[in-house]
Amino acid sequence: METQLDPMKDDLPLMANTSYMLVKHYILDLDVDFKSKVIDGIIVLFFETGSQYRKTSSTGKGGCQLQFDETCKMRASEFCHIPVTNVTACSSETEYNDFAVCGKGEEDTSDKNGNHSNEEQASGISSSKDCCDIENHGNKDFLLVLDCCDLSVLTVEEVDVAAVSGIEKLTRSAKLTDASKELEDLRNQIVHELVTLPADRWKEQLYYFTRCSQAPGCGELLFTTGTWSLEIKKSGIHTPTDFPHAIRIRYKTKPEGRSVTWTTDQSGRPCVYTMGSPINNRALFPCQEPPVALSTWQASVRTAAGFVVLMSGENSAEPVQLREGILSWYYYVTMPMPASTFTIAVGCWQEVKQQSFTAAIQANTEFSLPSSQADFRWHEEICGHVEYPCRFQNPAARLQAVIPYRVFAPWCLMERCEEHLLQLIPQCLSAAYTTLGTHPFSRLDVLIVPSNFSSLGMASPHIIFLSQSVLPGGSHLCGTRLCHEIAHAWFGLAIGARDWTEEWISEGFATFLEDIFWARAQQQLSHDEIKGQQELKALLRWRRLRDEVQNSEEELQILRPNRESTGELSESGASVVKHGLKAEKIFMQVHYLKGYFLLRSLAKTIGETSYFASLRKFVHKFHGQLVLSQDFLCMLLEDIPEQKESGLTVEDIFQNWLDTSGIPKPLLEEGETWKECQLVQQVSSEVTKWIQTNQRIRKSGKKKRKQDEVVFQKLLPDQLVLLLESLLEQKTLCPRILQCLEKTYQLREQDAEVRHRWCELVVKHKYVPGYGDVEKFLREDQAMGVYLYGELMVNEDVKQQELAHKCFAAAREHMDASSAKVVAEMLF
Repeated sequence: METQLDPMKDDLPLMANTSYMLVKHYILDLDVDFKSKVIDGIIVLFFETGSQYRKTSSTGKGGCQLQFDETCKMRASEFCHIPVTNVTACSSETEYNDFAVCGKGEEDTSDKNGNHSNEEQASGISSSKDCCDIENHGNKDFLLVLDCCDLSVLTVEEVDVAAVSGIEKLTRSAKLTDASKELEDLRNQIVHELVTLPADRWKEQLYYFTRCSQAPGCGELLFTTGTWSLEIKKSGIHTPTDFPHAIRIRYKTKPEGRSVTWTTDQSGRPCVYTMGSPINNRALFPCQEPPVALSTWQASVRTAAGFVVLMSGENSAEPVQLREGILSWYYYVTMPMPASTFTIAVGCWQEVKQQSFTAAIQANTEFSLPSSQADFRWHEEICGHVEYPCRFQNPAARLQAVIPYRVFAPWCLMERCEEHLLQLIPQCLSAAYTTLGTHPFSRLDVLIVPSNFSSLGMASPHIIFLSQSVLPGGSHLCGTRLCHEIAHAWFGLAIGARDWTEEWISEGFATFLEDIFWARAQQQLSHDEIKGQQELKALLRWRRLRDEVQNSEEELQILRPNRESTGELSESGASVVKHGLKAEKIFMQVHYLKGYFLLRSLAKTIGETSYFASLRKFVHKFHGQLVLSQDFLCMLLEDIPEQKESGLTVEDIFQNWLDTSGIPKPLLEEGETWKECQLVQQVSSEVTKWIQTNQRIRKSGKKKRKQDEVVFQKLLPDQLVLLLESLLEQKTLCPRILQCLEKTYQLREQDAEVRHRWCELVVKHKYVPGYGDVEKFLREDQAMGVYLYGELMVNEDVKQQELAHKCFAAAREHMDASSAKVVAEMLF
């Protein structure tokens, strides 16, 4: 039986015993059926023996065996034993034909920038609890544990990779014999040779992975599924070394599976996509979730004609018609990544194009250099990651300021995308390159996802999801969010957190870099204008952090909740993610905000020039790897020895910023300084005008007296947010003021951040003419509207409560599960 978790703690279990066997490559073969809302899948996993077994096996097999006796026992009666016929992993070999020809020796079709044509591309845990403690009455067979949830597993079998013609050239064995033990050893040796091929043979490697995935089965494996895992064993096999290193699993997803959401897009067409579920991808395919399981993948996806398949992949896939009405799409990645970063979106997406404009932008920015050419000295060093075809070692890729990009959206949003988004992408990509250097990924797709998406954006390898909420109201929100997601290419993807509880490594860096990228993307701004915008943003974030700290559990405010145990795993590699399943955690921003303020504080202390030089050095040193907080902090302080001498230490940073709840002490003193910023002062002046006008109107009562006309200044979007937040602090605003406020700033036409504050004002003051704005916001801006439901309920106003129930009833069916749970708790 599985280790039982405390349901009150909402911890997410990572069950895979990665210390014993580590997946190196996945081949996915998926059929997407919109009628049944099921994905029919075959997955082939290629393994290496894990570090824990390799480390202990030197003491002799006896000592090694003891570990598995104690940690991986199971009752034989619990396993399924299903006769398996030879299953091929691909319904048709034709989809691989072009690639296969190339793999056999045709010229490399990569272009000079390291981008691939159609023939060709996180976070961590900590716990000492063992998640594979299974009783079995003396059976000493090794047990492979995979993370798996909400899947119907049909068959599991060993793959006979030795049956692939030509594969013998990969093995150092002299010849193949009939001895079964030698044959088993040969199969595992072939897999080992295949997964360890050097990076310059990546095309050959993918070709043989594909061939191996199509090889016949050579025996069924026993398996059982639990709530969180798939457990597999082979009778008589006692160690990971002898366990099959290539296995094929046939399975089906369930319509209620939590890794993907089946919904309709804004044009009413069916679609399905991975929406960043708290349980990651284990309800899409059996996998190893712990970030240490860095793997590559290939995927073929078949669906009805008319649908477009987008995926985290290095190649811009083109569909191949298998038969009338059925298309197949093929993607792959050669950079090892955690399985949680795998992303797919299938829908009737339309590509948004504006050829003349984007060509001109790309021509102007293609070869702009990073802010310091001296940073290229790090490129000449050997990379610290496992071997793969790395863009940091590609001279042409290092000069590529704007990687190839595409934009997809439902047809009804294409015009809005063309208006701002399409023009912003090259500017933001170029700004990111100027700041950090080489783009880690060779291309980028941007997709406007359905309205039920619970966030403003989500970054995955080669693809970014954006909420439709970023499109209206000008370029500001769209640009800043795009910069945030682009920053994740470096922090969160190319560099991942070794412990998933250290979200700040991803989100804090992306929030900090968002401002830097956006300032550089707006090329016309002066230094003072940039400084003013960033100080205004800092004040808004400080206010948000203050509010969140006052209204959330202290335990959820700690950036390093495992403290000195951060990064520790159990002996098997299994662990839990603290609070990983807590529904409200998805809406918290404390990791974004405290992380941002820490990085901002360090930049101010060290000096921007030295700080960004160190940041670029960190990227060059740690890309393709997993890190802990101390990896960054230690390198930073070692690079700036004068700061270490002044008493700034990693321990101090842990104590003040990462290991405690609440607002960090250094930040408490800084909060008042941003109020002196000119942009903030301008808002303060406007707030005073509105308060005085409100007082005059209230005093005049219903008598219509001629008022002296007040002239209000034009404000930037972030200034409008601060203005509305300041007015929210007023006890009473009369309806005429609210009407005038909306008209003066055209609030209904502003971006979602501004409209959200407007809706809060409407709800607080029961401004009935604005209820339509609230309803529209809750329907169209689900990424931001969750807590408006609570505000509608707390006033105990019948009309507002009816509005909340009406909106929830309309949205609930397609709403994100975490959002629906939080809203239901507010309403019922």
